[in-house]
Amino acid sequence: MVLHPAARHTADLYLQLLKQSLGDFLYDQDQGSPQTPVSYSDSRTGQKYHVSDYAELKYQGLIGSKTAHTLIGMLRMNQLQEAVETLLSEDIPGDLIETGVLRGGACILMRGILAAWQDKQRKVWVADSFAGFPPETMQALGLQSHPLPNASLTDVQENFRRYGLLDEQVMFLPGWFKDTLPAAPIEKLALLRLDGDFYEATQESLHWLYPKVSTGGFVIIDDYYALEECRRAVREYRQAHQISTPLIRVDAACVYWRKA
Repeated sequence: MVLHPAARHTADLYLQLLKQSLGDFLYDQDQGSPQTPVSYSDSRTGQKYHVSDYAELKYQGLIGSKTAHTLIGMLRMNQLQEAVETLLSEDIPGDLIETGVLRGGACILMRGILAAWQDKQRKVWVADSFAGFPPETMQALGLQSHPLPNASLTDVQENFRRYGLLDEQVMFLPGWFKDTLPAAPIEKLALLRLDGDFYEATQESLHWLYPKVSTGGFVIIDDYYALEECRRAVREYRQAHQISTPLIRVDAACVYWRKA
């Protein structure tokens, strides 16, 4: 699929505005407020980074606003857009899915890209419990008394509706991954985005969905460098299945690779 230059310009304008709105970069009321600095290093180069500026912290998805529809930051949204547009340009077969969607922003962006490129065949699958994390996970990590943000199915559907993107190309998989992913009626995937944070969610997503990813498809791990539980699940799966394709780092937390 190839966009005419004029259509591509219009699509770029729409998608840039969509990303700014999803990440609450347009009217952020917290802009300029003091934040705790974040330091991290790139394991590939050894280069160290120290981020203290509010705008840069938010750009990298290290902080987010209460009204944003996604907390992944602009760098990860840019990479997601590039990945979806690449698979469209290269005609990589399959649908798109995110496991662990919070308020749905990344999935809304994927649906928006399909709309901008006038793709009427692929589906965006939205997989989440829509009720937070499993109680056993919270207990194992000692987080029972630390409520984490979540959004209901109705909330996420309403967010899609606000952008005019709730239609038959958006499919919801509500429930725990161990119950929903094995029977999910998905034949092929061109993009698999994991944002389930912890070990079980990451392991279950890879186990049930990675075999459905087409050659050349994208696998994006949102919290690889942010959460050890997520990183351990990815490393174990890649080692067990002899996946040696290098990980490409997006920002302080996120990585991706393309299936060989």
